[in-house]
Amino acid sequence: MKIRQFIFGVVASAFFGVAAWAQTPVLKFHSDSKKFKIVQFTDLHLKWQDERSEVAYERINQVLDEEKPDLVIFTGDIIYSQPAKDNLRRVLKTVSDRKIPFSIVFGNHDHEQGVPHKELLEVAQSLPCNLTADEVPEISGDGNYALAVRSSDDKKDAAVLYCFDSNAYSSIQGIEGYDYIKFDQIAWYRDRSRAFTAANGGTPLLSLAFFHIPLPEYHLAVADENAHFYGIRKEKACAPALNSGLFTAMKEQGDVKGVFVGHDHDNDYAVCWQGILLAYGRFTGGPTEYNHLPNGARIIELTEGSGKYATWIRTKYGVEQYTVFPDSYIGG
Repeated sequence: MKIRQFIFGVVASAFFGVAAWAQTPVLKFHSDSKKFKIVQFTDLHLKWQDERSEVAYERINQVLDEEKPDLVIFTGDIIYSQPAKDNLRRVLKTVSDRKIPFSIVFGNHDHEQGVPHKELLEVAQSLPCNLTADEVPEISGDGNYALAVRSSDDKKDAAVLYCFDSNAYSSIQGIEGYDYIKFDQIAWYRDRSRAFTAANGGTPLLSLAFFHIPLPEYHLAVADENAHFYGIRKEKACAPALNSGLFTAMKEQGDVKGVFVGHDHDNDYAVCWQGILLAYGRFTGGPTEYNHLPNGARIIELTEGSGKYATWIRTKYGVEQYTVFPDSYIGG
């Protein structure tokens, strides 16, 4: 099995050049600082021409002004009313007009505004600086893709960001609640991971994963008294009832060191469990949906070649919960 997997990685690397789609603009570590900064906005729940949503735009602009990120990722439940396309286009242009690369993954509410995901993907893809893709349209979900971050000398891929559609609601009779990331999506991730690892001489690249609905492992992590925990937890993780094994796949591949989700508006914590950071973004929206925290964003800053990244929350009032993975979570 390991021989077959290695051969696949080598063949995929040679055939695809690792990148399975044309990623433009190119993401790259800065040559001077060796840093790469990501801003995660989540759960904006934007309502068209509703003054309650204006605080979300205020926070987006403030965070972009202060953090000056290299990439913005929206992790779902972006829009919450019709007209869906205009609603999505307005918020994405807030980033695109600044010429900042951006991408999106869908939440469980984005498709409920009268326009299917595939058409919403087209809206994102019509804007400058978009990196949202549907890398393998035949698998489950809309918008599963991997973003490579190039080394500061542009000679190789130095980090990978996996973006998944975490789907919406359970379709299995007798199973209530939210859907899970499907087996074919996990197989896609495994194949992409093997290809990146093979192209890097057999060493996994530092990788992060972004999607909307938390994994069941979030429950296990917060129940572990030995797990290192930072941040606010005011509600139970609304994870799927069934576990499809993505966390296990990430452990087996050895590359993903952080998972970043949204979905639960009153959580913004980061907890290290089994060597992977399980984190929430900070709710970015306004009072169009429940929330009891000042709105803001999560920031992630990778350092090239170190295997480390810093992460923190930024709100109107400043920086909270600054930590460095893995240093701040030793023993987690």
